[in-house]
Amino acid sequence: EVQLQASGGGLVQAGGSLRLSCATSGFTFDDYAIGWFRQAPGKEREGVSCISSNDGSRHYADSVKGRFTISSDNAKNTVYLQMNSLKPEDAAVYYCAAQLGGYCSGDLYEYDYWGQGTLVTVSS
Repeated sequence: EVQLQASGGGLVQAGGSLRLSCATSGFTFDDYAIGWFRQAPGKEREGVSCISSNDGSRHYADSVKGRFTISSDNAKNTVYLQMNSLKPEDAAVYYCAAQLGGYCSGDLYEYDYWGQGTLVTVSS
């Protein structure tokens, strides 16, 4: 059974940090790119970051560049999203997703598996 378990969300003050984790199982981790997406109330789901399993390249939305860092622990089949200097506009439910083929896509419909989401709340 394929599982992506996102965790690490919570309440943080603006300027603070959180580290999200996406623990995966049930598929060959090295065959998939892992992306982070977020969805705020009333807004569409948007891509935040992605790490490619083919070449290790990392991709970020312009809104999070320089503040968020994606990393991968292949031994644990887990991807992390370190979020620093959080802003109120970063508040959302964050989802991780896996895309077969290993390359990152900005199109969420190309992702094959999704986790359940973890809530990030940023107070001003």
